[in-house]
Amino acid sequence: MRHNGHAAEAAATGAVPSRYGERGHGPAASGLWSATRLGSPNPLWGSNGVAFGPDGRLHVAQFLAGQISAVDLASGEVEAVVPMGGPVHSPDDLAFGADGSMYIADLVPGRVWRRSPGGAYSLVSDQVKVPNGITCVGDRLFVNEMRPGGRLWELFPDGGDPVVLTGGLALGNAMQQGPDGHLYYPHMVTGQVWRIAPDGGEPQLVAEGVHEPVAVRFDLGGVMHVLSRGEAGLVTRIDLHGTGSRSLVTSGITGLDNAAFDTENRMYVSSFASGGITELLPDGRTRTLVPRGLDGPYGVTVDLKGTVYAADHYRLAEPGRPDAAREVPGRDVPSDAAPSGAATRALLTFAHGLVSDGQLLHLTSQYGEVRTHDPERGTTRVRARGLDRPTGITVGPDGGLVVAESGAGRVLSIDGADTIDVLAEGFDRPVDVTHDAEGRCYVTDELRGAVLRIAQQETGPGVEVVIEGLDAPQGLTARGEELFWVETGTRRLRSVSLVFGDEARTEAEDLPVGLPPGAGPRPDPALFTHGMPGLPRPFAGLTAAPDGTLLLSADGEGTVIRLTPRPPGPAEDRPSAQRSSRTRHRPHGTDQETS
Repeated sequence: MRHNGHAAEAAATGAVPSRYGERGHGPAASGLWSATRLGSPNPLWGSNGVAFGPDGRLHVAQFLAGQISAVDLASGEVEAVVPMGGPVHSPDDLAFGADGSMYIADLVPGRVWRRSPGGAYSLVSDQVKVPNGITCVGDRLFVNEMRPGGRLWELFPDGGDPVVLTGGLALGNAMQQGPDGHLYYPHMVTGQVWRIAPDGGEPQLVAEGVHEPVAVRFDLGGVMHVLSRGEAGLVTRIDLHGTGSRSLVTSGITGLDNAAFDTENRMYVSSFASGGITELLPDGRTRTLVPRGLDGPYGVTVDLKGTVYAADHYRLAEPGRPDAAREVPGRDVPSDAAPSGAATRALLTFAHGLVSDGQLLHLTSQYGEVRTHDPERGTTRVRARGLDRPTGITVGPDGGLVVAESGAGRVLSIDGADTIDVLAEGFDRPVDVTHDAEGRCYVTDELRGAVLRIAQQETGPGVEVVIEGLDAPQGLTARGEELFWVETGTRRLRSVSLVFGDEARTEAEDLPVGLPPGAGPRPDPALFTHGMPGLPRPFAGLTAAPDGTLLLSADGEGTVIRLTPRPPGPAEDRPSAQRSSRTRHRPHGTDQETS
């Protein structure tokens, strides 16, 4: 697919650059709702490794999406050259060989691929654990491991046993050959940069005290640039082979990941936290080439002040507000495409489920944690650890937390003392939870295709069917006497009345949730790999705001969509609008116990 991001064309045609379809989907709704975006679509699912290809375009690995795109820096056009659904599952870095072949570090399955200039794929190695930093030196290929005690390898695409140059890396990452011929690489945990000769030998410490180093790059003058993965977007410049001077540049781009220099020594950076491609000038100012935005989003919530928050895997974000990068003035950008589609409020790694609770925010991580974050104080407290893929979260009538533990098929409660109890179990894959005005708890079961209610019965808590026959329901919320959910299989927002017991109604359709239309199926990714985080499942969150609007995580395009109810017309019969024969609702008192 191609997404044209050229500002003048976008302004003239009204097109919004999007990763979801040829031109991107505008918010779609029935006549009952109006829909608006908070922020602009993100053309990339985060941006990780970057490298210029033989065609002069900047190629961008997108770990979360499982694809690689090529960016024409003159026009802003973005083309998926390694699409999702192919043999590559989670590319984190890439490099080009002397013959034009693309080499890809496929992190989660632990594979290194070669993509020939003609587009054919071949497996170079499956022996590298958590492969990340990858670089070519002529026709030689090197890759390191992003794990404690990681190794740095030389691989041989045309055959031959791989060679380990050194071990003991404290999380390796993006590396490059320096002017002296050595390979330079970061130790992400210890804040150091090391080097080693391509033929091996004793590694040498080059620099320490570097802020959260994630990538080492050299400009055309031989100056080393070390990118920081932190919130401020720091770049440490060290003239190792010249004056020895060291300086710090603040970009304001949270979660820098990688960089590449063009033939005129211009520096282009990527961000794992917000995507995009940005030119970083020597004085720290920036110029957007591909807009940044939301990598997901996953869960979404709104506080009592009306501030909208999105859980965006690597961060807590506020959709629709620019980030702190200092943009070069005068750039022709369409009015609906801010330099960033979301401001980073906290770099809360692995944020998925999200709910507001007074001045606090509660979050889940699919990697097993439930946390409470105080945005005013900037503090975070862990409430639970070791859970099996917790996803949706809400606050119960008693003030405790209720969590959908997707991997274990359970719904849990966590009280103020952090005591965990099982409210109900036996689900296939519970994804989200919510309560209605009477305090009853509802659950979406993605695999079963149903919305269920937890009810107290004579024998204890039981699970009753509210509605079934759904297609991958995820986000769930209650608004007044209605229950709303998003079906990612059909890309529709649907609802049912909790009073009348009618059939499900379609409220909005053709929503940019889930995989883009026509995308190949992706295998269920591994959540962990060699003790390191792997890939989370997508989660399209949904919440009802105090003003009566609905907020939807449009994870297909990287926005939050606000749905506002239209005033009813004189002939409009809402309970009977747009019924579907595929689903069935069982009114209160006639539900059947299913577990």
